Amino acid sequence: MDDAAARPSAEAAASRTGRLERLVPGQAVPFGGDRVAYVSQALADAFQPGDRLVEAQGDLLHVPAVIQTLAADAVARAHGAFQGLSGVSDAAITEFFQGFAARLADDGVWAAIAQANAQDVASAQARGRSTTRLKVGDAMRRDMIAGLEVWRDAPASRGRVLERVEHPGWSVEQVAAPLGVVGFIFEGRPNVFADATGVLRTGNTVVFRIGSDALGTARAIVEQALDPALKAAGLPQGAAALVDSPAHAAGWAMFSDPRLALAVARGSGPAVAQLGAIARQAGTPVSLHGTGGAWLVADASADAQRFKAAVYHSLDRKVCNTLNVCAIVAERAADLIPVFLEALSAAGARRDGVKLHVVEGGETLLPDAWRKARIIVGRAEGPAEEDQVAILAREDLGREWEWEETPELSLVIVESLEEAVGLFNSYSPQFAASLIAQDAEAQERFYAAINAPFVGDGFTRWVDGQFALDRPELGLSNWEHGRLFARGGVLSGDGVFTVRARVRQTDLDLDRNPDTAKPL
Repeated sequence: MDDAAARPSAEAAASRTGRLERLVPGQAVPFGGDRVAYVSQALADAFQPGDRLVEAQGDLLHVPAVIQTLAADAVARAHGAFQGLSGVSDAAITEFFQGFAARLADDGVWAAIAQANAQDVASAQARGRSTTRLKVGDAMRRDMIAGLEVWRDAPASRGRVLERVEHPGWSVEQVAAPLGVVGFIFEGRPNVFADATGVLRTGNTVVFRIGSDALGTARAIVEQALDPALKAAGLPQGAAALVDSPAHAAGWAMFSDPRLALAVARGSGPAVAQLGAIARQAGTPVSLHGTGGAWLVADASADAQRFKAAVYHSLDRKVCNTLNVCAIVAERAADLIPVFLEALSAAGARRDGVKLHVVEGGETLLPDAWRKARIIVGRAEGPAEEDQVAILAREDLGREWEWEETPELSLVIVESLEEAVGLFNSYSPQFAASLIAQDAEAQERFYAAINAPFVGDGFTRWVDGQFALDRPELGLSNWEHGRLFARGGVLSGDGVFTVRARVRQTDLDLDRNPDTAKPL
């Protein structure tokens, strides 16, 4: 049998493909090579011709046709703008950041944004949703303006020569170049607009979706400041495009679009993991920023006052770099636990009390006043009376406490620094870790053994792109699913680029086989 006969015909191949028009309850959908997911009755009833079905980690996700069109149109605008941005000067991009910042600094513009935000906050509160990151205020406004001014003042990097290799008669340059369209999905934090638009500094464009809680605020920022700044600077409209939908399906549709050059997601761990799976299926590289929670270890050589300060200053508010787990070596428990509790009390006074989870066995080292205390804990759904101290199983040390107004963290007593490192590497999201130790050799052992991208010797809240590196971040990556290839844990606008090779030839007779070549 010849090769042609062995190959299926084009007609036969076409007959094996088609468009999904309907779903049947119980229908099996293969995924992962050897597993299947089953269509539910609700999904079958909701699915209509023209809709899309997206599989992610065994979940069957329904994308209605209208949502698919909305997301595709936003990506198309950003894709078209990317082509146009190549002809825009770096000075015009600088003007955009200046104009965006100036509009946010305008009290009239900000009043409209604040009014939209107040409506978002009221709606979220009525639904028992968290509002700690949703509220805009003077501090958030200042941070947004400062972030935009960082990008305004940042040196242009398009065309930056990273490396030059000289050869006789010719040279090769490795040149930084824009990557393309960055898809960005983030939780209800309006201030990340400055982070998202930072990719324009390197000649990229961005299409983004914000959580439904903050959509009204996002619309106001786009209408009042972002779009006018793009227009005034002469940048192509769509260079920063909002997918204007509260539906989760809008994010699924956006991340499944193969026109994205990079998919960035920030938010809760499971949601971010799901979005990452969708983008990977589309062949798009991802940068995921979900689970956080920092660890602080007190070694046998810890200075008590340094330890106390690190605990206190790591609990000012709940974000990904907030202290989540504290480990104290047993030989210092007698003198460091009282210091630890003093720091917690001070942090609680700064906020609204404090809630402590102690790995079983360690509770016996706490005073009765703590073990028997009842407190009011501020939860997203409302205040709740609870025990101040709760017992925690060792295997639950990986849990990140998502607190609102009442700082919440875990305590574990360990026999050694090595045990603390082992617990971190086994249970934590492998994100941020600090060691309080006066022993320099212990610090070096800790740094070598701890599997974290962010390592320090004091408070944990330093882990922030703008605070630490003077660059607004798109997100902070952990190493929970492996170390990152060719970049650090902080992803910022100037870190989104590709590399092109450019040859400059001066020898016209350059030839790969000079022994046989003749000059022309």
